[in-house]
Amino acid sequence: MAIRRNATSVWEGSGKEGTGHLTTKSTALNNIQYSYKSRFEEGVGTNPEELIAAAHSGCFNMKLSFVLGEAGFTPTKLETKCTISLDSGTVTESHLDLTATVPGGITQEKFDECVANAKQNCPISKLLNCEIKVDAKLA
Repeated sequence: MAIRRNATSVWEGSGKEGTGHLTTKSTALNNIQYSYKSRFEEGVGTNPEELIAAAHSGCFNMKLSFVLGEAGFTPTKLETKCTISLDSGTVTESHLDLTATVPGGITQEKFDECVANAKQNCPISKLLNCEIKVDAKLA
């Protein structure tokens, strides 16, 4: 059974002077403002790249939690900062910076194996058509 999620965006005006709003079906985002300034400068509101970063870090953490669980470990905390790079109108990189607390004696080798699995197999990684890098450390 396919899972379907949706969001709606509304844009009014030109690319540089216009503004838009984003709303998700769950209303976690409800008429959240985005604009040229929030995307290409430091204006108030969100932007598509920030939302991709949130989606990728969240998806990666959840996938890693499942992968670690399959290996017999339950993480106490997975904290991942994702940085999306946009260059000349193309997303060129998603950089995941992970700090993990995983009790139970996991080895660095096993941890690295689990991280690589999550990087390759989380649904957002599979969606992205760019280089994906991970810097991971056990706390």
